[in-house]
Amino acid sequence: MPPLPADLTPAAVALFIVTAFVAGLARGFSGFGAALIFMPVASALIGPRLAAPVILVIDAVTTVGLVPDAFRRADRREVAVMSIGALVGVPSGVYLLTHLDPLTIRWTIIAICAALLALLLVGWRYHGKPKAPLTVGVGVLSGLFSGASQVGGPPVIAYWLGGAIPPNIVRANIVLYFEVSTALTILNYFLGGLFVSALVPLCLMTAPAYALGLWGGSKLFGVASEATFRRICLSLIALAVVIGLPLLDGVLR
Repeated sequence: MPPLPADLTPAAVALFIVTAFVAGLARGFSGFGAALIFMPVASALIGPRLAAPVILVIDAVTTVGLVPDAFRRADRREVAVMSIGALVGVPSGVYLLTHLDPLTIRWTIIAICAALLALLLVGWRYHGKPKAPLTVGVGVLSGLFSGASQVGGPPVIAYWLGGAIPPNIVRANIVLYFEVSTALTILNYFLGGLFVSALVPLCLMTAPAYALGLWGGSKLFGVASEATFRRICLSLIALAVVIGLPLLDGVLR
């Protein structure tokens, strides 16, 4: 098995694993937010071109069991329309990830995460009825963010959650759409040469912690109030943005 990156200190490895656990915790409770927490920190530790495939792979493997129920409950036509946008957005995002300077990508990830955190903090949601052109546009934006940095969740959440769609269908739509988006991203990461041997130990190291977080988050859903846990998730995302600043690389490494 390939070794871990040589510049990963024991403290950095511990932070990497803890970040994966916390990201899984948020994902297990809310259905999204994992990459918003994981990417800023992981990009600082191993670079965005390794961090993005890691969260993609471990999330794809550990959430596959959610698909059958989501497929039964979802508005599959609405999901298909948004997926059309992702067909354009995901390859565009992957192109940016593979062609921009890594430091530029990291600052871009920080900016995206901070902007999406602000969107979540103000609680903005689209309250109109879903329209096909707008749904495709949201898919393009989400796909672009997912391909470049795996943070495509908040535009979809803000769009679907505020509309006149029953909550159980909204959640199923979100789960099913992101499974489609994940499949598209896996294909494009493969074509872009982002699946390298160095991912193997990183995924094996973080997958158990992420899976444990998913399980714990799903259990917390029935214990903590949604308002309380939402505040915790937003605080953790904000902390991840600060920790992930390139200015703090000397501290993290």
